Amino acid sequence: MKIVVLSDSHGDKETVKAVSALRADAIFHCGDSELSWDDPILQNLHIVKGNCDRDHRFPDSIVVEVGDKKIWMVHGHKHDCKRTMLPLYYEAQELGVDIVLFGHSHSYGAELSEGILFVNPGSTLLPRAGKQPTFAEIEWNNGFWISFKNMDMETVITVEMKNIAN
Repeated sequence: MKIVVLSDSHGDKETVKAVSALRADAIFHCGDSELSWDDPILQNLHIVKGNCDRDHRFPDSIVVEVGDKKIWMVHGHKHDCKRTMLPLYYEAQELGVDIVLFGHSHSYGAELSEGILFVNPGSTLLPRAGKQPTFAEIEWNNGFWISFKNMDMETVITVEMKNIAN
């Protein structure tokens, strides 16, 4: 299975259009699209509300099943994700999810903690921490492969993550 994840596009329709045209089993936008909820460009995306989104019809979070994985997505601003992963981790445990998708920090990264994969795809428009604009592709089959790609669709970095049983 493969999903594509983007976040923090801040009104850039061309980027959303290009990334959402990629082949995947599902496409997720972690908020701050700054588009209207009924914008046609968003119709095939799972999307949540970010702190810069003014349209209140976006949900704050969603849980979606893709294949055998349960995925929870939030923007992250209500979970203090710039300082700590603990609020996300605790709620992910309560929800019983396999994957957590979030944005807000504009900086890409991935972490596997006690069987839960956490992925921030970065920002497609306004990256921080000296990084380039990115989105993420996540694939799974006996482990996770996370590829962060730039807006030229070139791979910036790919990471493989597996649970290690004692």
